[in-house]
Amino acid sequence: MTDINSEPLKSRDSGHWIRLRTLVLLRWWAIAGQVSALIIAERLYNLNLETGLCYLVIGVSVLSNLVAFFVYPENKRLRETETMLFVLFDMLQLGLMLHLTGGLNNPFSILIVGPVTVAASALSSRSTFFLGLAAIAIVSLLMDFHLPLRTEQGFILRVPDIFRFGNWVAIVISVIFLGVYSRWIVTEMHAMSDALEATQMALAREQKLTDLGGVIAAAAHELGTPLATIKLTSSELADELDDAPELQDDALLIREQADRCRDILRSMGRAGKDDLHLRKAPLMSVIEEAAEPHLDRGKSVNFDIHQDAGDEKSQPIILRRPEIIHGLRNLVQNAVDFAQANVWIESGWDDKTITLRIMDDGKGYPQHLLGRIGEPFVRRRSTHDPQRPGYEGMGLGLFIAKTLLERSGADMSFANGSDSFSSDSFSANRSGAVVELVWPRHMIDAMSAENLLPEGQNQPFTA
Repeated sequence: MTDINSEPLKSRDSGHWIRLRTLVLLRWWAIAGQVSALIIAERLYNLNLETGLCYLVIGVSVLSNLVAFFVYPENKRLRETETMLFVLFDMLQLGLMLHLTGGLNNPFSILIVGPVTVAASALSSRSTFFLGLAAIAIVSLLMDFHLPLRTEQGFILRVPDIFRFGNWVAIVISVIFLGVYSRWIVTEMHAMSDALEATQMALAREQKLTDLGGVIAAAAHELGTPLATIKLTSSELADELDDAPELQDDALLIREQADRCRDILRSMGRAGKDDLHLRKAPLMSVIEEAAEPHLDRGKSVNFDIHQDAGDEKSQPIILRRPEIIHGLRNLVQNAVDFAQANVWIESGWDDKTITLRIMDDGKGYPQHLLGRIGEPFVRRRSTHDPQRPGYEGMGLGLFIAKTLLERSGADMSFANGSDSFSSDSFSANRSGAVVELVWPRHMIDAMSAENLLPEGQNQPFTA
């Protein structure tokens, strides 16, 4: 089965996202705005504009919209290049309209920022960079190359050069700032969306394993009696068939295969059970179950009880939830991967809280990343570690663990043992990474009133 932590999710493909019909609708709004601006400028403010050329430019947009509307299907989605060309066309059309209506003397010149912001939200960084340069080039040309705005009496309307230059600077800064800002925000949203999707997949996988284990456990329970009957009957037949060696061998084979069936069901049932009595378990049992896949990987995993917690007999009975098991399993895997030789899992409890620490003797977390641990994809580049073949170092495993465990009510913190235990001689060798989890006891204590599970006959699995 593929480990979800070993392969980071592929970057979100920006192609085939945007429907052509959506961009066509936005262009109709832009056309309506341009026509309205021309009518108001002429009728209300009596400006002498190149009306024919302006309507010709608008007509080209109308024609392109009609072609897109009638030629392509309604569910047509554009590829990356097609979307970029569509936005570039709108940008050039707007630039040409500004050229005919005063250039940067026209207050509507700020609208050139819009296509860049749209590109930063929907296209790749390369396409956004190209469109940003195109926008800056257009406004730079409009500084000197434009038709003047004239009144009906022939007076030229223009702002002072310093204000026109300030307008150019403001547009360039807006293009750069809004483009970068939108791009960063969208990138963060995509990364978080991908990581949450991976978290849901991990939880669904753990739930399926638990459910499968329950089916197997139920099968083992139901088949236990007939298998025991087969074994007893075959043993008695074997004893009575001393004078028929061939038949005795067959009876012994039946007994051997019955034992084999029992062992197979027992081993398959280790993944989990949905027995009503096994939806809860002692704290240490849940911890050991989560750590079990990593106990035979060449590192020593030690289970400790904090000296103030009491003895093992007083440990709390907690809910055996898939998110707790999978989250702890990810944390133990991380500790085993980077430990030199030892991993310690220390549990503690009192009347109000249940505490768990996972520590190792490795190098610990990099100091500059301590504040960002638990975020998805904290590293922009893959880093291959010889201790962890195939590990890409993207932080997704810790994000999944953090998300799942916080969903169960845990408060998580990350530190380095070299900083936390420098004055504690007992724990001085625990110098690597430290993860501490603190649950309010009522959140996972199976014996609290809000978490009491029903007792009685086990219910069959339902789809």
